[in-house]
Amino acid sequence: MDLEEGRMEKGMILYQSKYGAARKYAGWLREETGFEIREVKNCKIEEVLCFERLILCSGIYASGIAGISFFQKNIEKLQGKQLFVFTVGASPYHENAWKELKRKNMKGGLCAIPLFYGRGMWLEEKMTWKDRTLCRMLKKAVAKKASDTWEPWMAALMSTNGQNCDWTDRKYLKPLLDALGNRAGLEKQLDSF
Repeated sequence: MDLEEGRMEKGMILYQSKYGAARKYAGWLREETGFEIREVKNCKIEEVLCFERLILCSGIYASGIAGISFFQKNIEKLQGKQLFVFTVGASPYHENAWKELKRKNMKGGLCAIPLFYGRGMWLEEKMTWKDRTLCRMLKKAVAKKASDTWEPWMAALMSTNGQNCDWTDRKYLKPLLDALGNRAGLEKQLDSF
């Protein structure tokens, strides 16, 4: 089955976006797939049961995937559906961080769900006071370490320097679109974990 055939299948994109990057990716996914789109917080499980495929497009905050609780709470009702999770974060992709994210968030019935990643945005002026304060404290802690010991997320955090950064790019959707359009692509994605 190719992606054009996939457009004919019923699918829904659920998203949870705090600062706009996950919403942006969800919009791009809608353009590519023709799937319906809905914000997770405004969606009830009964509204998604008629769909064959569900994609959660969501931000990563403090090592947690926002909105993943929708799948966790409803995994029994979602049996037989094709589920996908596309995560969005400010840091560049790093294999160890990725494995840890999967370990912490994709437990139990969620462990077989394919997980994808796209780089997001850093918009400090849009952050809540709490998020700005936490980021500043984190920057101070990282600044005390030698820069040659920084993990990739630390380097990304320190590179922002109070500026707005938008790293979103449609190229990050390709692995997910490949998995949606090609069952073999999905098998390959699952094998990589």
